[in-house]
Amino acid sequence: MEIVRSLGELFSSLPSAIALGAFDGLHRGHMAVVREAAQNGKGLQSAVLTFARSPSGKAELLTGEEKEKLLEAAGVSRMYSIPFSELRDWEARRFVQEILFEKCGAKLLCCGEDFRFGKGREGDVSLLKVLCRERGAALIVAPPVKEGGEKVSSTRIRLAVEQGEIPLANRLLGRPFGFWEEVIHGNHIGGPVLGTPTLNQAVPENFCLPPFGVYSSWVQVGGDFFYGVTNIGVKPTVGSDRVLAETYLPGFSGDLYGCKVRLCLLEFIRPEKKFSSLEELKEEIKRNARSAEKSAKSFPPPCFGLE
Repeated sequence: MEIVRSLGELFSSLPSAIALGAFDGLHRGHMAVVREAAQNGKGLQSAVLTFARSPSGKAELLTGEEKEKLLEAAGVSRMYSIPFSELRDWEARRFVQEILFEKCGAKLLCCGEDFRFGKGREGDVSLLKVLCRERGAALIVAPPVKEGGEKVSSTRIRLAVEQGEIPLANRLLGRPFGFWEEVIHGNHIGGPVLGTPTLNQAVPENFCLPPFGVYSSWVQVGGDFFYGVTNIGVKPTVGSDRVLAETYLPGFSGDLYGCKVRLCLLEFIRPEKKFSSLEELKEEIKRNARSAEKSAKSFPPPCFGLE
């Protein structure tokens, strides 16, 4: 997948079918828009125009790297990942005519029914219909995707994560909530002291946080998945100066320092708490591992694709 990261890199493109949106979660509703562009743009280059970071400033539901992986897996050929600062002052009509039609070669545009664009969010679907009709381009407005009778949205997913309702967040996303991050060094007491070696990952900056506590999880190492027990928080028993994801993988042995692995949260097990001794912590980890194994049987290892 080709990635264009600034307006300065824009150049005349092949005739394209472009999905439009901030896509700040790439959840099931967002992916429905992306699929509309891919499936209806026969003979056209499949593209997505989005932002490098969400302009809302709200907690992130995925990293930029994962966003790229998901779109590439969905068959997108070109991704326009433009900083919001480069687009926010463009008048709506000029943005569509000069960037989408002239520079990006749009012959088909796809968006959600609440899509807004242009300076001050002045443009909406009604204006987009007019501009496409004037240009002779096609427009598809994807209907909202619903779960439990309610619209799937990034706001709803953030609320589910923040309340620890991880299974609901995963259903809304269409994939497990989590992130790809490098394995870093921790306190080095998991293996030699507790007999339960763990891998530590820093939670990405401005990432949506579930309640501090212990979760069942899957961890993807290369092409393999291992069930795990993940503590999200500051590790009150042994101490940490930042929010970490610390995961014990009962079925894995090996050195992953410096490697990027994918953490997928499944279910909340218990709140984070401070134990009176490392021995007490060790026994609790073993109990949590049994709970995580049961949870893993209910939620099979995930794939990167979306339903």
